[in-house]
Amino acid sequence: MLPREQIRNIAIIAHVDHGKTTLVDWLFRQTGTYRANEQVQERAMDSNELEREKGITILAKNTAVTYRGVKINIVDTPGHADFGGEVERGLRLVDGVLLLVDAAEGPLPQTRFVLGKALGLGLPAVVVVNKIDRQDARAPEVLDAIYSLFIDLGANEHQIEFPVIYAVARAGRASLRLSDFDDLPAGKAAAPGATPHPGEEPGWRARTLEPLLDAILETVPPPRIAETTHDKLQMLVANLDYDDYVGRLAIGRLSSGSIEVGQQVAVCRADGSTPRGKVTKIYAFEGLKKVEIPEAGPGEIISLAGLEEISIGDTIADPEHPIPLERIHVDEPTMSMVFKVNDGPFAGREGKYVTSRNLRERLQREAYRNVSIRVYDTESPDAFKVVGRGELQLAVIVETMRREGYELTVSNPEPITKEVDGQVHEPMELMVCDVPQSAVGAVTERMGPRRGRMTEMQNIGSDRVRLNFRVPARGLVGFRNEFLTITRGEGIMSSQFDGYEPWQGKLPKRANGAIVSDREGETVAYALFDIQERGELFYGPGVPVYEGMICGEHAHPNDLDVNVTRARKLTNIRAAGRDENIILSPPREMSLEKALEWINEDELVEVTPKNVRLRKKVLAAGDRYRLERERKRADGLI
Repeated sequence: MLPREQIRNIAIIAHVDHGKTTLVDWLFRQTGTYRANEQVQERAMDSNELEREKGITILAKNTAVTYRGVKINIVDTPGHADFGGEVERGLRLVDGVLLLVDAAEGPLPQTRFVLGKALGLGLPAVVVVNKIDRQDARAPEVLDAIYSLFIDLGANEHQIEFPVIYAVARAGRASLRLSDFDDLPAGKAAAPGATPHPGEEPGWRARTLEPLLDAILETVPPPRIAETTHDKLQMLVANLDYDDYVGRLAIGRLSSGSIEVGQQVAVCRADGSTPRGKVTKIYAFEGLKKVEIPEAGPGEIISLAGLEEISIGDTIADPEHPIPLERIHVDEPTMSMVFKVNDGPFAGREGKYVTSRNLRERLQREAYRNVSIRVYDTESPDAFKVVGRGELQLAVIVETMRREGYELTVSNPEPITKEVDGQVHEPMELMVCDVPQSAVGAVTERMGPRRGRMTEMQNIGSDRVRLNFRVPARGLVGFRNEFLTITRGEGIMSSQFDGYEPWQGKLPKRANGAIVSDREGETVAYALFDIQERGELFYGPGVPVYEGMICGEHAHPNDLDVNVTRARKLTNIRAAGRDENIILSPPREMSLEKALEWINEDELVEVTPKNVRLRKKVLAAGDRYRLERERKRADGLI
């Protein structure tokens, strides 16, 4: 059993793409986690297939390195505010945080979100200014912005006296002084004018991550002893895992007492009950592996097997003194989507799990593992309302289910409103975007109809401007693609939940209508050639379609029903000019995220393991026409 003084528990906080997973990779290399001849996988902490594809961290994960005889448990937290539930769980395991900030971009909204949670828990911080080898690095200005952020978030006098480390994480280098990076080429040096120290090779003083590891040992205290009148067992379950051999694993940190294999324990649940169970296995984290240990003491982050009926937020306690710890509290969800069984003509052709029972079980399992997700029944037995922190979080759930073999349809994301003093309030987002100077006008113009109010504008150098907007959460649905278009892919945009405000009024939806297939069949190049003049197509030739399936975006606001399966009439008569070349424009690829942003209220996204299709809720053209007439009559338009 490790003594408490030889343990440090720390969480890494950073915005998306600021380099935290890369930094962990180099900590593994320099602390001997990998063997000398071991084949090393980049971004080892992004173990999920989706995380590797998107290049972001979605799940909070545990690992550990050993430095100078001290075990440093590291929790890699997600950078997106959408995954706030993961962040809450991660911060309950640790005694300090490592704040990683890009030397060019500075602190961004998601950094603010996670850091605010950490400071609120009273955790000390170590600040790392990363990527100081960037051409546009501005480390001194970024450090000033970090101090301002700590003051804004109400840091106490101990928290604001944080150590500052400068680093190039992708090269595994760190130092307390910018001038130690005296080998950076002219024009790239974060400390202009830095010259090599006499008698030393350039960059000699900043060649490893030891200054960072030393700062962690000095700043982050050993695990606190729980402020209780007893030394009995207490462990809050912060995460769940599953092993094919031993079953469900409960992951958490021992707040007090100790635990050993074979010990009887009590589980303190939310409803006040305290069922008992027996611990069959105890695992500690070592690098990327779980190592079986016979017992564990206070302060250690471990996972336990043997307790099947357990959920996140429960407390594992002494059976004679079952005293629960404070449960994990997660921010209220702000967006909802309806998950429904696929009832289209192609239902059941590609998926393995297609029934409402399969869908219900899978969503309940997701809610069981993810404290920030809630699942509700609807009036229809085939549809379920899922609420979460944002459209990205919900899209990740849909994509995960698709890869597992599920077939389903999902509606467009909608905000969750609440009533305050008889008035409807809706969730607001703080959106921060870094854009080229030339795109400021276009971004501001597009935010106007979406009810976005600019709260701050600052020039950050390199011909770039940072804009802050306060905008309704529903106003950002579908804006990301538009933002990338108007900034020519050079803009960086991120947002976080920023409270509630009275309903902001009606927002304009998608300006263009849809090109809808009016019959079942396969798309034909001959038909698509004529239709492409009416808008932008989503499919090329040879794609199966059905009545009500959306095949493209119309150039006008109304929907257009077309026959995309029409073939050339084959006759013996040839006329001059009839045999023109059929040249099709490349179709627009619609990924799951793009499809969810694009659809309107009367449309759905059909998701199968092989395809993502867009369709109308009502498939038959005649039924859609009749419903539209009834709506116009009810609104007094006809």
